[in-house]
Amino acid sequence: MIRLVAFIFLTTCSVLAMAEWSPLTIDVWDPPFNQEKRYHTETYTALTGAERQWDLCAVIPHLKDAYWIAVNYGLVVHARDLGVKLTIQAAGGYDKFATQREQIEMCLESGSDAIIIGAIKSDGLNDLIDKANDKGVPVIDLINGINSPALTARTAADFYAMGRAAGDYVIKNLKADAQTRVGWLPGPKGAGWAEAGDRGFKQVLAEQSVEIAATEWGDTGLAAQGKLVAAMLDAHPDIDILAGTAVSAEAAVQALRRRKLNNQVKVIAYYFSPPVHLGIQRQVIAAAPSDVPGLQARLAVDVAVRALEKLPFPRHLSAQIQLIDSSNVKTVDLSGSLAPEGFRPLFSVNH
Repeated sequence: MIRLVAFIFLTTCSVLAMAEWSPLTIDVWDPPFNQEKRYHTETYTALTGAERQWDLCAVIPHLKDAYWIAVNYGLVVHARDLGVKLTIQAAGGYDKFATQREQIEMCLESGSDAIIIGAIKSDGLNDLIDKANDKGVPVIDLINGINSPALTARTAADFYAMGRAAGDYVIKNLKADAQTRVGWLPGPKGAGWAEAGDRGFKQVLAEQSVEIAATEWGDTGLAAQGKLVAAMLDAHPDIDILAGTAVSAEAAVQALRRRKLNNQVKVIAYYFSPPVHLGIQRQVIAAAPSDVPGLQARLAVDVAVRALEKLPFPRHLSAQIQLIDSSNVKTVDLSGSLAPEGFRPLFSVNH
């Protein structure tokens, strides 16, 4: 019954989503995967259908938070729009790298036509990507970043830029200076997106001599982040700003409320989620940039089909980053950042 309700709901939303998200302005890295962060803007128009019922396989880290539920929604909606099959596998967390490797192997063994990977680690998948290339299977790097020159394409915002955007906000809007003490929770160690965000955030603060009093890496489950936030506040009671993942910000709001520190410590995230959205509305979270993960997921499906059908596509592209704070939270279009209310993750699309 749950799957039937989700199917009806998704079919209705799919019609709306197709009309609303394309064409869109994207960032295109030139050359692809360049480390100098050189990119320009283009207009991208999504496909309206596939030549045949391709069989796509998507592997993502987990479905424990709203970010990856938004990704799930984007993958499923555009696969249905294009009339292709899709199987989605979630590894269960950023500590499940071996599981993710097994899932990619399963995609290859099951005869998938293309594979979309939201990688748990940026390194350690090159042998599987080479194996996919040997089979003629396109591999799309979705959001998290994979260090392989053999990728077919990457659909991902620059998390270095996301970290910088959060850092800029700390300096310009939260008025941080050399006396300000910041607690920083960038996410899972070894995840490409987290390490890129860490570099961007720290570089901005270092340029202004703002101190990061403590850095704690960890999985983006709420329980794990809650423990890290509590430990950080215990060890550093003089922290002025808590910054980190969307889940870190959610955990920070809860911890600060329990400790009656809401009015003393500012909170900022370097990516977006429904709890962060609510926190900005309630003015308990200052701001967050969004890499619009639902749009990145749709682009990944679109590019996978283009690769299979020998159509042109940018090898490294991204929907543009949005910065959300109290000044625009009531007016900004969040359809690319959040799954619709009531959406439940789906693991397959069949026609």
